[in-house]
Amino acid sequence: QVQLVESGGDLVQPGGSLRLSCAASGSISSINAMNWYRAAPGEQRELVAQITSAGRINYADSVKGRFIISRDNAKSTVYLQMNSLKPEDTSVYYCNVWATTGGYWGQGTQVTVSS
Repeated sequence: QVQLVESGGDLVQPGGSLRLSCAASGSISSINAMNWYRAAPGEQRELVAQITSAGRINYADSVKGRFIISRDNAKSTVYLQMNSLKPEDTSVYYCNVWATTGGYWGQGTQVTVSS
């Protein structure tokens, strides 16, 4: 089992920045990849960014060049630095891990980009 706690969601103006954090606990050694998804109302969850245990990083085309995923292994925490935010980035952002024991989700954190 892996438990995930997200933080950092907020209301921000277009062009602004936010950093989301996701702290993992439990069976940390079973994690193969740490991911950020997002879901706007009425839409399916979209994979935004991924960082694997080997350090491979992937981004959705919609956030390339603006978002940066990173992790602190000592703190078992993954971050999502979001820059140049746009109104269309407004969503609930979910932390997710792919582990040998299955997939696990955080509770989600709301990001609203609006003037």
